Amino acid sequence: MEKRTADESGSGGDGIPAALTGTTPAQKKRLEVLKQFRVLLRSIKRHYQWVEQECGMSGAQLWAMAEIAGAPGIKVSDLARQLGVHLSTASNMLRRLEELGLVKRIRIGKDHRVVQLQLTAKGTKILKRAPRPFVGILQQALAELPQRRLDSLHADLGEVVRLMKFKDTKARATPLSEI
Repeated sequence: MEKRTADESGSGGDGIPAALTGTTPAQKKRLEVLKQFRVLLRSIKRHYQWVEQECGMSGAQLWAMAEIAGAPGIKVSDLARQLGVHLSTASNMLRRLEELGLVKRIRIGKDHRVVQLQLTAKGTKILKRAPRPFVGILQQALAELPQRRLDSLHADLGEVVRLMKFKDTKARATPLSEI
C-alpha cells in the first residue's frame, strides 16, 4: 500500500485537515474560484437592483422591451427564444408589460392566433432613458468573449453543474433578475 504525504492525505501538516485550513494549492484555487462566483452573483444582483431603481422595471422586462424595439413585430415564441426563457415566462412578462402600457400585442391573420409585439410610445420613452446594457452585465460580458473561450466556459460550467449533488434545472429558463 502506498504511503500518502500530508498534502495527499488532506492534512495541512499540523493535524488539521487541509480542507479546513485552506492551505493546499488546490484548496486555495477552489476558494479563489468560489470568490469569483460570489463577485459574479453579487454584481449581477446589484446591477438588476440598480436597473429597477433607475427605470422601475426588472432587467428581464427591460431586455424584453429592447428585443421588441430591435425587431418590431416579433412573435412571443421568438422573444422567449431570444431571452432564453420558457414561453410561459415570456407570456407572463408580456402580460405585465402590457398592463403597464409599455407593449402591445397585435393579432394578425383570420384566426388571430399569431401575435406580434410592438412597443408603445410610453415603452419607447422608458427604453430610451433606461440604463445600458439592456441585456444585462453577464450577457454583455459573455457576448464579448471570444468563441473559443465561451465554448470552454460552457464545457467547464457544464462539468461543475454535473458534479453538483443538487441542481435546480428549472432555473435554466428563469431570468437572472428573478433568481
